[in-house]
Amino acid sequence: MFRPLSPSELGSFFVTFSSSSSLVRHAAVAAFAIALSFAGAAQAQSAPKPDRSVDMAAVLRPGPLPELSIGDAKGVPVVEYGSLTCPHCAVFDHDVLPAFESAYVDTGKARFIFREFARNPLDLAAFVLARCVGDDKALATIELLFAQQDKWAFVDNPLEALITAMRPTGMSHDRAMACLEDQAKADAMRRIVETAESTIKIAGTPTFVIGGKVYEGELSLDQLSAILEPLVK
Repeated sequence: MFRPLSPSELGSFFVTFSSSSSLVRHAAVAAFAIALSFAGAAQAQSAPKPDRSVDMAAVLRPGPLPELSIGDAKGVPVVEYGSLTCPHCAVFDHDVLPAFESAYVDTGKARFIFREFARNPLDLAAFVLARCVGDDKALATIELLFAQQDKWAFVDNPLEALITAMRPTGMSHDRAMACLEDQAKADAMRRIVETAESTIKIAGTPTFVIGGKVYEGELSLDQLSAILEPLVK
């Protein structure tokens, strides 16, 4: 059990320490430096192991729809492939993305890119409706749908619940139904998925691509930081 030193013992300790040789002091400094090096190594090792590598230039190649991104174009690209019916994607959007934006996007270090990965017909409908609000508002609409995911994605009549969830955007029921008939947007969504599957070999969502490395599954802010710090300027 740890016992705190008494005042007299503390005094003796400091007297003894002050009269010690420089060798002892140097040894203490060396020990401290070694401890710091081990701490740095532990921090560096916290970066998750990527699942595979990919040609980043191919990943960043323009797709059939305008890119959904935030941040300085010169920042390190952080690409997320997400699904609107994916619970882990919703958790990342709510719990991690705001802090990531503050630390890396708002500071110009990173550029966040969201790619629509429709895993099912409901995903496809949700992404089409988000694009119908406007390409410049689609990312905000996606965040709205993530925040309300439990109210529309896992209910008995999900399409009607999805349309109801779109009301804060000003979209009426009639306009939503008309948007769902937009075959061009639906086809574009399918091409995004096909490209992701062929280029990145995506097996599930969320999947992140950073610096030519593919990371499958949800990432924490600490993990993102460990990945990005060697890449940011």
